[in-house]
Amino acid sequence: MKKLYIGTNWKMHKTLGEGKRYCEWLAAYAKEIHSQIDLFVIPPYTAIYPLKETLKDKPVRIGSQNMHWMDEGPYTGEISPLMLTEAGIDLVELGHSERRQYYNENDADLSKKVKAALDHHLTPLLCIGESLIEKQLSAGPETVERQLKMALAKVEKAQAGEVQIAYEPVWAIGNEGTPASPEYVEQMHRHIRQVLIRLFGKDTANIIPVIFGGSVNTENYLSYLKLKGVDGLFIGRAAWDIETFREILAGITCWLNKKQ
Repeated sequence: MKKLYIGTNWKMHKTLGEGKRYCEWLAAYAKEIHSQIDLFVIPPYTAIYPLKETLKDKPVRIGSQNMHWMDEGPYTGEISPLMLTEAGIDLVELGHSERRQYYNENDADLSKKVKAALDHHLTPLLCIGESLIEKQLSAGPETVERQLKMALAKVEKAQAGEVQIAYEPVWAIGNEGTPASPEYVEQMHRHIRQVLIRLFGKDTANIIPVIFGGSVNTENYLSYLKLKGVDGLFIGRAAWDIETFREILAGITCWLNKKQ
């Protein structure tokens, strides 16, 4: 049965106490979630190890919000792949639009990060997406193609199946984000898949999950999940509230049960 990847990045939200309460609820609720769902939470660095312990033996993965490509070195404020693997995680988010916008992260550096993650048996969740001006100028497809080609340039075909992609159009995320139409999302996911096929071949490209994130909420989540080529959801604010996230997870579980 094909997995459906559902997760959230807390960004710079939730203290350790708040995060533990959230994950204790998630651990208790996990048995009610459909087995097809691959559930993940990406908290701030300070909460990674404690929350990994809270969710021990539970079907919920904890990830990191970023990672340097070096194992060690004079990189104040950074975290290495060795540190993440020692903390017991296997998922690292790379290339979020806020990292690109505020911290000058670029596709050349991301190619080194993606390769380092794979070499340390970490799953890179590579975030891509066009800005509003790029969308308005009909350059969205070219933008995500450039991001994919550069960030995945060092990835060998044998490793490519371990990569995950999160398509997050910049204009659709955050407090001021505008939800993307299902038609637009389906079109962009189709293009992303075609780029992956050109890079790695059809068989390999078709096992790379491509999930969608962009103002996903309780009203639109199923409209995205039902689209061909959408392998899951990367949920923001709607997943930070326990009750709202539970509503979404329950709805996805119900939908999956009906499909069987």
